[in-house]
Amino acid sequence: MVFNYGYLTWEWTERLRGYTYPLIFASIYKILYFLGKDSVQLLIWIPRLAQAVLSVIADLRLYSLMKQLENQQVAKWVLCSWFTWYCCTRTLTNTMETVLTIIALFYYPLEGSKSMNSIKYSSLVALAFIIRPTAIIPWIPLLLRHIWQEQRKLDLILHQFLPVGFVTLSWSLIIDRMFFGQWTLVQYNFLKFNVLQNLGTFYGSHPWHWYFSQGFPVVLGTHLPFFIHGCFLAPKRYRILLVTVLWTLLVYSMLDHKEFRFIYSVLPFCMVFCGYSLNHLKTWKKPALSFLFLSNMLLALYTGLIHQRGTLDVMTYIQELCYKNPNKSTASVFVMMPCHSTPFYSHVHYPLPMRFLECPPNLTGKSQYLDEADIFYLNPLNWLYKEFHNNSTLPTHLIIFSILEEEISAFLISRNYERTAVFFHTHLPEGRTGSHIYVYERKLKGKLKRR
Repeated sequence: MVFNYGYLTWEWTERLRGYTYPLIFASIYKILYFLGKDSVQLLIWIPRLAQAVLSVIADLRLYSLMKQLENQQVAKWVLCSWFTWYCCTRTLTNTMETVLTIIALFYYPLEGSKSMNSIKYSSLVALAFIIRPTAIIPWIPLLLRHIWQEQRKLDLILHQFLPVGFVTLSWSLIIDRMFFGQWTLVQYNFLKFNVLQNLGTFYGSHPWHWYFSQGFPVVLGTHLPFFIHGCFLAPKRYRILLVTVLWTLLVYSMLDHKEFRFIYSVLPFCMVFCGYSLNHLKTWKKPALSFLFLSNMLLALYTGLIHQRGTLDVMTYIQELCYKNPNKSTASVFVMMPCHSTPFYSHVHYPLPMRFLECPPNLTGKSQYLDEADIFYLNPLNWLYKEFHNNSTLPTHLIIFSILEEEISAFLISRNYERTAVFFHTHLPEGRTGSHIYVYERKLKGKLKRR
């Protein structure tokens, strides 16, 4: 969109993603490019900072809403969540979905709210929908409640909801037409793939109860008992928020592919009950607050700064190959990890030949389908010998998880690869993921050598 190089994943070729959300960051990149300030560090940090600013706006709206509905004490407690810390700066559609959901809730006609505005909240819901279509799920009970309680139902639907929906959907169609080069409704493609065809199971499936037994408790963390306590204490006007949480968990439970981030959008609803619980504690209030602060801070710091950090650190190393080595034109990189383990060109900002093991789903309906990554992991050593039978095609650098090293050591030795860097990744390795990341460099005369 900006620099005329990079990599498009299969979601874009299949038109499952829309350009509305990426356009925010592409616009920032374009401005930096025109100003001659498009350094790799700015390309990495500016999107995170932009998303952080949006998340701050959402937090302020949630704080203001709870001040209106309750008091300043409750408003403070709703903002303390380790999972919000973990997600709020990540440029995921789930993060933007949550931001828009919170701001929309500020304008939603909850009993006691002084900031009701149907046009504003419905516009934000519509925008969330075009960015991530499943964002409509938590809003279904809220929209139905609004329509049910509204005396002028037809006027609300015809003069507010429908015009807002038409304008936002038209915007989405036009933006995507500009970049895809043809008319396409990405929201339908997204729902067709993830819901109607349920092809998301290719990336893993979980039992129906996973959100209730694991996903939801992990996302809430140590707030879980306070959420349960708050559900019993909270006044009747908050019942619709609890219904929304349960409805969303039930709907997502029907889909086989489940992830923690999918239910991020209902976390703010849950924090309302947590805040109400904390505000009504008496004897155990100070110990409870200390416990929540310490536990959430430790979780936030560990997951944000330590857990799975290796995939970012290794890209800094690769970036330095491009900017600190005079022979960068001869470098090439092959990431032999589960697909999308590392960032890609956004963390390098140089048209360096890079490759990773791809994992597109079975879009053609083939029986016994295996993607490139699956085929590789069936027999990594044999795959490497077949793929690189000609030494001229060998990449100068290989990036692997530590768990793979022993299995492919014969190939590494025979092709003169030496380990040149090690990065810590996680204390909890599982499956194809190792505790460390290794960088191997091919040591031949005339090849790139790190200074």
